[in-house]
Amino acid sequence: MGQKTNPIGNRLGIIRGWESNWYGGNDYGDKIAEDDKIRKYIHARLSKASVSRVIIERTLKLVTVTITTARPGIIIGKGGQEVDKLKEELKKITGKEVQINIFEIKRPELDARLVATSVARQIENRISYKRAIKMAIQATMRMNAEGIKIQISGRLNGAEMARSEHFKEGRIPLSTFRADIDYSLVEAHTTYGRLGVKVWIMKGEVYGKRELSPLVGLSKKQSGGKGNDRSKRTPRRRK
Repeated sequence: MGQKTNPIGNRLGIIRGWESNWYGGNDYGDKIAEDDKIRKYIHARLSKASVSRVIIERTLKLVTVTITTARPGIIIGKGGQEVDKLKEELKKITGKEVQINIFEIKRPELDARLVATSVARQIENRISYKRAIKMAIQATMRMNAEGIKIQISGRLNGAEMARSEHFKEGRIPLSTFRADIDYSLVEAHTTYGRLGVKVWIMKGEVYGKRELSPLVGLSKKQSGGKGNDRSKRTPRRRK
């Protein structure tokens, strides 16, 4: 079952939290549409800022937008001017007060969205897809990921017939719910059509109780805190 399902949605409420946190009420559909509009706008406007996720929380009069990015300096701008501009633009979309938080990704090689975007942009610049994917896999494994899988589909190298290829290193236990697996799909727009790039990254395993937040997986691994490396655990002695 894990092979057919989005690994992020499959783990919601178990080891991972939601990226939209609010109570729907009667205008539930309007809020979903607005969230989608906010995300699309931020990804389009900050296309060069390596934005990974946009987490939206709502109260009665305030919308809090948390942007996870590998290049926070581009979003903040000189003296915070760019953030203020973005805040005003989001106010026009939502019609409410907007607060923007920026969360820095210190290891972009361990973020599936950023890895997929990097591969897609290289393909658009006419670099061989095999070379781009192998370089991405090596960079991720150097950052102590437990495994990575990349699948690319479409008219590879401009071939007449579309096909899919996948490259894998390490382990990706998709059916294990405690496995902290990041996933993303990004499209590369080439002269011979669109290519879909899917990335799965296995960061470790989660044990015990954990706060359900979409940011926890990042902060645990990247802040130098205690990770989920099973090799460091002391083995049990046999009686």
